[in-house]
Amino acid sequence: MSLFGAIEAGGTKFVCAVGTSPDDLRAEMRIPTTTPAETIAQVIDFFRQQISQLGPLTAIGIGAFGPVDIHTDSPTFGWFLDTPKPGWQQIELAGVLTRELATPIGFDTDVNAAALGEYHWGHGQGFETFLYLTVGTGIGGGAVVNGQLVHGLLHPEMGHIRIPHDLSADPFPGACPFHQDCLEGLASGFAIEKRWQQKAASLPIDHPAWALEAHYLAVGLVNFMLMFSPERIILGGGVMEQTQLFPLIRLQVRQQMSAYLKVPRIMNDIDAYIVPPKLGGKAGIVGAFVLAQQAAKVSS
Repeated sequence: MSLFGAIEAGGTKFVCAVGTSPDDLRAEMRIPTTTPAETIAQVIDFFRQQISQLGPLTAIGIGAFGPVDIHTDSPTFGWFLDTPKPGWQQIELAGVLTRELATPIGFDTDVNAAALGEYHWGHGQGFETFLYLTVGTGIGGGAVVNGQLVHGLLHPEMGHIRIPHDLSADPFPGACPFHQDCLEGLASGFAIEKRWQQKAASLPIDHPAWALEAHYLAVGLVNFMLMFSPERIILGGGVMEQTQLFPLIRLQVRQQMSAYLKVPRIMNDIDAYIVPPKLGGKAGIVGAFVLAQQAAKVSS
């Protein structure tokens, strides 16, 4: 059976795995995201060890924090672009692994990979059009439309949409280094920490932070619903582990939609419309296996 590599390249850690599928992992390792040189060297060492022990890899799939260049015909395919992650701007990843490991590479954003994982093994199954939004240190989104990931000029950057910001109700200026009070700048885990001077996980469930967070996320979701008409919305990421957010967001979505789009899934069954990921924190690494399988087909 074909052996694949998978990488979820996150802002705090790189998760690397080898197996025939997500259900048959032979090895897995977590590597802290430090400098590009140090982190990438450890990734290469992991895969070299696995190749020596288990045999050659058919392909490696990478889901990476962005923005990244996902166009295979581009001279900077597989590079990090102007990412907010300090020290990682204009850094090559996919090409380095191709040269060092002599292996085809499938490359996309981490949220697109998570969307693929949920499409094949999770709560995206049975839906041809849905959204996956991750709310963690940053905010990112992947859209599957008619069974395919949305790509274009680059890839979706859902965390950086501009949304209404009432400074009288929320004087926090925002935390995005590029746009200040975009969705990510107001509602990411980093923004929560900066606004309230403590990490989201340490805030009590009745803290006013959660009503404000639900408001901003619902504004974003209503925009995405009107643009993409998704059949389901999956909300993942560390902030969404605060499960009290789900009923607040669902209520806000209904209120902000203001009886527009009177479809049963929103009006009567919204608990099954806006849901957490079935794969939990493994959605990204599972999707990276899909990227590897796709890369293997292209190279064969």
